[in-house]
Parts: sequence; structure tokens; C-alpha cells
Amino acid sequence: MTEQAEDRIRLSVEEARDLGVRAVCSAGYAPDDALVIANHVLDAALCGYEYSGLAKILNIVDSPKSRNPRTPIRVVHETPVSALYDGGNNVGMLGVYRAAEAAIAKAKQHGIALIGIHNTWMSGRSAHYVELIGRAGLVAIHSVSASHQVAPHGGARPALGTNPVAFAFPTEPDPLVIDMGTSAFMGTDLKFRLRLNQLLPEGVAIDANGKPTRDAGEALLGAILPFGGHKGFGLALAMDVLGVLGGSGYTPQKTDSYTFVVMRPDLLLPIEDFRRHVGELIARIKATPLQPGFGEIRIPSERSYRERARNRAEGIVIDRKIHDDLHALIRNGVPPVK
Repeated sequence: MTEQAEDRIRLSVEEARDLGVRAVCSAGYAPDDALVIANHVLDAALCGYEYSGLAKILNIVDSPKSRNPRTPIRVVHETPVSALYDGGNNVGMLGVYRAAEAAIAKAKQHGIALIGIHNTWMSGRSAHYVELIGRAGLVAIHSVSASHQVAPHGGARPALGTNPVAFAFPTEPDPLVIDMGTSAFMGTDLKFRLRLNQLLPEGVAIDANGKPTRDAGEALLGAILPFGGHKGFGLALAMDVLGVLGGSGYTPQKTDSYTFVVMRPDLLLPIEDFRRHVGELIARIKATPLQPGFGEIRIPSERSYRERARNRAEGIVIDRKIHDDLHALIRNGVPPVK
């Protein structure tokens, strides 16, 4: 461990992974499952998303859902090309990972797979799952129907989730990954700002009275806004409907469900041709003349891959408060429900 500024601490990859596994085990997960969850948050940190990094483990233990009984993930309904899973109230960074594994196995065998999972929550970065699928040589579409934090366009109360949608396409040297929330600000980042007493950007949230706010605590009592007004609202609604396909109707809050549509490119054309044509498309886009003030045209996922490569060598930097809170979790176990 290397200390930075007084309020920042640098950890090597192995130090961060060890801290993460021990903290997740303290939250009640078996070591093998804890490693899956810790690898997820560590990869988020490596890719430059500190708010989805090790701090996310604290969000797990802060959630009242983490105190409810957990059961093994099980199949509710299955066909050769599809499966619906009950996540057993396990955190989504474990449940959705298992669903992604099932999607890869079925798509490799049958060419296409449709997988849904519900009764799981807090799935983390959708890019983590679709990249895994893209590296298996498959095309992925992943939708999230999350807990209600986002107001519909014109509404003053939350009625939708942040509801990300993500895609992955196998190409060289890395999959093309596109991952975007349908909200103007992500719920995990809001909780991170609240934990560190930081203000929100302008125009992303409203308070309980429907008035604009930059205070994260007031926003938690109010709502996050959809990005792009009615356009983000429309996409968020589509993700909620896909969530119904994933079994959200079977959960008490009718939320927190996840779907994967995964396919082999050779259903339509040879995989080598697909990879080459996608590569040519990306090269053509990056060769576009630049507007003044721009140094490059950056393709989605390009920055994350660069950050990951650098941080694997240099380690990650986390806030001292997050570091101390994780060690307190390891010492004391899960705190009472707030």
C-alpha cells in the first residue's frame, strides 16, 4: 500500500483484490462468490470508475436487501436457447455474472440465447458482463430494470430505474463495448457523492418537492432525471419492459431484473468477416476530420481499456474514508440496517 495525499491511498491490484474479497466475505458471502464480486468492483476501479469500485461493497452492506435471507441461484424455466433464473436475493454482481455465464454456454452451443434473472439486485457495471461475452466471440445485448430512482419526463417522483443498456461486439484487439445509463446521473455515483459529501452536477436531480438540487441527500429523497428528457425516458421505459421479460413481475417491487440476448455472429456471416468489417467501420469513424478543440474521436470502451492497462501496472487510488470503512467492515461485520 502506497499513501498519496492525506485523503487518498494507492493500492496494488493484489492489495485491492485482497481487501475486496475480505470485505465481501465479511458481508456474508462464501470465498468463491466473494472473489467474483471483488473482481467486478476491482475491474470497475481499474477502468477508471472509482464510484463503482471498492466503495460499491459498502453499498451492498448498506442495502436492507442484504439482510434478507439468501438462497442458491436456481432455474425457474428453461429451453435449449433460454433460461429464466431466480437470483435468490444474491447481489447482482454475482447473480448477473452467473446469468452471463449461462448465456455464453447456450449461445455457443445453439447459436443464440435469451437469459433473464430476477430477485437479484445491484448488478454493477453492465460493461463487465458484455465484455466477458464479447471476448467469447459473441454479440451481446444486455438490459437492466433497476430499482426506482429516476423520475419520468415531467414527473416529480421516481418511477423508473437508472436502467442501463449495454452491447458488446467481438473485434480486434478487444471487443467493442457500449454501456450507457438512461438517466442523467448514475445511482451508484449519487451514493458515492453522498458518502463523501460532494455536490452533484447541475441539472441531474430534483428534491422531494420536484425542485432542482445538487445535494445528494436531497436527491435520494427526490429523484434523478432521465438523460435527454423524453428520449432517455423512452429508453428507460423500454428497459423496464424488457425487465418484465426477465421476471420483474415476480418480485415484490416489480423491479431489479436483467436480460441478455446473445448470439454467434456466424448465424449470419463468418466470424472472421464480422470482426474485419467491424474493425473497418471503427477505423473509418476514427479517421473522420476533427472539430476544433478535439484531439481524437474516441470509440466507446477505448478510454476504459487504456485506464485498465495503466492501472494494472500502477494500482488504483481510493479515498481514505472508503479504505477505512472497508477495514471497519472486515473487523466488525455487517452493521445494523440504517
